[in-house]
Formats: sequence, C-alpha cells, structure tokens
Amino acid sequence: MPPGEENAITDVEGVRVGHLTLNEGAVKTGVTAVIPHPGSLFREKLPAAVHVMNGFAKPVGTVQVEELGELETPIVLTNTLSVGTATDALISYMLDRHPEIGDTASTVNPLVFECNDGYLNDIRGQHVKKEHVLQALEQAETHVDEGAVGAGTGMSCFGLKGGIGTASRLTDHGMLGVLVLTNFGKIEDLLIDGRPIGREWADGACEEPDQGSIIVVVASEAGLTSRQLKRVIKRTAVGIARTGSFVGHGSGEIAIGFSTKRTETGVNETELDGLFRAAAEATEEAILNSLAAAETTVGRDGRVRRSLQELAARIL
Repeated sequence: MPPGEENAITDVEGVRVGHLTLNEGAVKTGVTAVIPHPGSLFREKLPAAVHVMNGFAKPVGTVQVEELGELETPIVLTNTLSVGTATDALISYMLDRHPEIGDTASTVNPLVFECNDGYLNDIRGQHVKKEHVLQALEQAETHVDEGAVGAGTGMSCFGLKGGIGTASRLTDHGMLGVLVLTNFGKIEDLLIDGRPIGREWADGACEEPDQGSIIVVVASEAGLTSRQLKRVIKRTAVGIARTGSFVGHGSGEIAIGFSTKRTETGVNETELDGLFRAAAEATEEAILNSLAAAETTVGRDGRVRRSLQELAARIL
C-alpha cells in the first residue's frame, strides 16, 4: 500500500511527535510523546482502544481506555522505571491546560507506556525527570526522528540496536500511521522481507532470551468506533510476526490506537480489510525502520548493541 508523504505517523493530520534524548555515558534513555491532535484532548476526546498481545508490561491508563474507549491525553513512552515520573509530568501538563480537571470536571487518565532499556541504560539511576517529559511534549512536531532517539535511545531489537520507528499507509478511509518503540526479539528470529536474515547472521551478534517489549501506537483518519479500532490494532500482531517475533514470555507487546475522527457509527465492517492490511504493513516497516535508523551504541558497563547497518556491512 502507498505510504504518506513522510512515511510516518504524523502523516495522519494533526498528529505530532516529540523526543527528549538522554545519551551520555551509561545514561541511554529518554522520552517520546505522541500528541493526537492540536486541540484540547480532554475536552475533545478521541475514540481509542488497547490490545495486549502479551502483558509482561507496566503501562498506566489502559484500563480506562479499555472500559470507555476514549483517549483524553497525549501518549508518553519511556523506560520501565520512569513510568511514575512520566505519569506525574503528564498529569501536570494536563492540569496546567485544563483548570476544570479535578474541580468542575472529572480527574484525568494519563497514558504512559514503557520498555526496559536496562541492558544499555543505567535504568536504576532513574535519569528521566519531569522536565524531560514536559520538554518532549512541548517539542512535538510533524517530523519524526527514528532509531536511537527519545524513548528508543537505549532499546534493543533482535539483539541489535532498536528504538523508534514509524511508517504510514494510505487507505480508502484516509491515512493510517504507526509509531513503534522496539525492544524485543532474538537475532536468529529476524526476518526481513520474509528472508531469515537473523539465522544467517546469528553467529555475528549476541544471542539472548526474548525479553524486552514493543509498544505500537496506531493513528487513523478513518471514522472508527472503539470496537473497530480494537479490531484494527489487533493486526499489528501480524506486522510484528512478519519480522520474526513469536512474542516471548518476557516480552510485553501492547498496541494503543486512536482515530482522529469522532463517530458513533463507524465504517461498514466489510470495508475494514484495507485498514487491517495497512496496520500490518506499517507495523512491519516501522519495526524495520527502527533497526535501519539506529546506530551502534555503547552503553553501561561497556555493553554494545551493533546497528543493523554495521552488522550487514560486516557480513556482506
């Protein structure tokens, strides 16, 4: 399917992404924020859904999205032990913009997702601070940097350097975009265009158990109900599987999706196949883009994650 102009989640009108990168010595971490539209999310809530493929994860806010089918804050991605800090910062961000929260209106449901970057990052140091989260939110723009940036700075994917990846596809119902935070997989399982590249390269990279996680954020211009969004984001599992993952025990795979068009009726169910295909294709490419864009990284205790490009150059 054809990609959008930027081949990014920001091809969905109104969506912006911001990164804050912490990359010095043993500190390899950061924050990535996805802002679904430029207006007031609390007052103009969007249809949303969550799909958990494997629940070895520590997100915040998914229960209410599952129950009500609504998104009312930006989506923040960071490392596992910074979820509390990110939640506090996102609440402050919303309170500053909405004096009615907790007063004349209900409280707010912040959405924060994580992956464990502790292989490369000094995760015990809890280096992500409240101001870093706020900076990522304030710096959101339509251009999306990929690879070892933002929340992806210290992440690993298929035994290589992973991180942030994004892609988009044009459907009959408008644009669908995906952003991933990749931190999963074993090198011997890596597939690229259906070819078992990882098996061929396994001797040239570190082999470890599949324990990490992937967060998939899906944005769609289609007028979908929460139920229909859940059906669409379930297909991100197809894209993950196409890259070779079997969704291991210690890896948390979660998809969060939203539509920028509010609706009560949705689209005809028979017209969802294009969106299903788009979600699968964009997820697969976003994962591969996270690998292709990342650079070889030396993290804490001298640990190294080689980039896909470096490994390919050495092998080929």
